[in-house]
Amino acid sequence: MSAAASAPLGIIAGQGMLPLLVARGARAAGRRVVGLGLRDQFDQGLPSLCDRFETAGVVQLGRWIRLLRRAGVAEAIMIGRVAKARMHDPLRLFRQLPDWRAIRLWYRRLRHDRRDAALLAAVADELASSGIRLIDSTTYIPDHMASAGVMGAVRPDAQALGDSDFGWPLLTELVELGIGQSIAVRERDVIAVEAVEGTDAMIDRAGALCRARGWSLLKTASAGHDRRADVPTIGARTIERCAQAGCRCVVVGAGRVILVDRPAVIAAADRLGVALVGRDAIDVKSAAAARRA
Repeated sequence: MSAAASAPLGIIAGQGMLPLLVARGARAAGRRVVGLGLRDQFDQGLPSLCDRFETAGVVQLGRWIRLLRRAGVAEAIMIGRVAKARMHDPLRLFRQLPDWRAIRLWYRRLRHDRRDAALLAAVADELASSGIRLIDSTTYIPDHMASAGVMGAVRPDAQALGDSDFGWPLLTELVELGIGQSIAVRERDVIAVEAVEGTDAMIDRAGALCRARGWSLLKTASAGHDRRADVPTIGARTIERCAQAGCRCVVVGAGRVILVDRPAVIAAADRLGVALVGRDAIDVKSAAAARRA
């Protein structure tokens, strides 16, 4: 076993099940796990999966570094949701009680650019300056990535296939522009586009706008998406929300979208009659050409 593989892995954990899946995968690979739960965010089941566990505020970057270094962590994974809307709260600095390291980073690099990529790069650089390297967040969960083709017992009908063919080139361009990661399509008409509100809110909006059932949800990431954080995900609850809103097909980027507990996601799709399809990427030029055709 290499020195890196035997060293403790830090998990900076936000909301949801993903930090738990990463912890289980890392332990199965023989790594000790140091959990750093973001306060009021992490799942309460995470501490039992860690060899050591600490908590810190969402924007207490100095505390992150001190706790991870004290535990001997040189590699870390940042995983789990933190509501992006918080970044646009005018009182965010006071509500989140940042430490001086976070305040300094904010004013030097993030005051005028709060895009996901800018935030991740700034945090990664700050951690690296203290000897902690962020790694690909999907490293220990390869079995939970979307694969190409139909994933389950429900097959898409002709309308869903047509909507996928129509919408996939459009979504490919949108994600490259950094607008959002999902769109809703019915009968070759774009019903909704995801922006800062997130996929769940877009699904609800699409359901309200499209009273006729049978629309499709398309979700993927850009070709150059930084997999150190914020990899697109869908879970069983996403499938349930889609079914309730009238969606009958979910199309996701193969190798680019995480199925949060893949067996549970596929089981939910089968139970609710939702086709779950993985689709390979296309390049941006091809997408533009398809759109003009």
